[in-house]
Amino acid sequence: MAAISCPNCGYKQLGGTKCQKCSTLFAYHETTGSPEVSSVPASSFAVDQASRGVFRRAYRVARWACLALLVMVMILLLRQAPAPQIPYDPEAKSRLNAKLTALETGARAGQPHQLRLDAAELNSFLGDNLVLKQDDDHATAPPTLPAASSQRIQPAPPAASAPGAPETASSLPSLEEVQSTVRDVKITMRDDRVQAYVLFDFHGKDLSLTLEGRLRVAGGYLRFEPVSGKLGSLPLWQSTLENAVQRMLDSPDNREKFRVPPEIADIRIENGELVVAYR
Repeated sequence: MAAISCPNCGYKQLGGTKCQKCSTLFAYHETTGSPEVSSVPASSFAVDQASRGVFRRAYRVARWACLALLVMVMILLLRQAPAPQIPYDPEAKSRLNAKLTALETGARAGQPHQLRLDAAELNSFLGDNLVLKQDDDHATAPPTLPAASSQRIQPAPPAASAPGAPETASSLPSLEEVQSTVRDVKITMRDDRVQAYVLFDFHGKDLSLTLEGRLRVAGGYLRFEPVSGKLGSLPLWQSTLENAVQRMLDSPDNREKFRVPPEIADIRIENGELVVAYR
């Protein structure tokens, strides 16, 4: 059977009295001649029609797959990751006060010394110094680590850098803007890495951000090297995470806020403890 071209739309088909695409009756065009008969073999026409059918099916499958992927991403973003369990230690606050007292004594003696805090002591310190966003939208105040003199350092948790920030550093949110949305912060430490869990308000919806990485001081500034991270329950790509953290730390509005006092030589995680080394 020869392939017939519709005189109205040009659609090719194998025989018939009307076009399968535009439903034009071939009889209406008999006055101008019979429908054009293509010289293309029927087998070639069948292959062309089959390839079009495969393409349409593949397009429909890809469209629904993209929609399903988008829905899955949104569900993972909105699903909060479980907060880490910090064991309650009633002696943590008293140990913290004793270490701070010993820190002041060492500073007056002018000897190199260290401040070592475990997870319970560090979270106790954050609980006493970090004013979190409440339902009444009170402003927040950043925690301060004690320095050997009247100066104080104000390091922000590494989780303050949210992924998906604009490319230009000048348009990045300031540290105060990020802190003003934070509802909860929990810190855990393991080996030489710190994990920060941050619950923050995003346009009226609570989202969680979990970052894990290493702390260090380089060139007089506090640096954070991310190892892994999740926004909600969605894992973040390593390259995206590194770029977002670097832009946050190097932003002109935030860079000076991560400068450490000159008497602090290093800040790191060692054997599951926060170590602040003083000169």
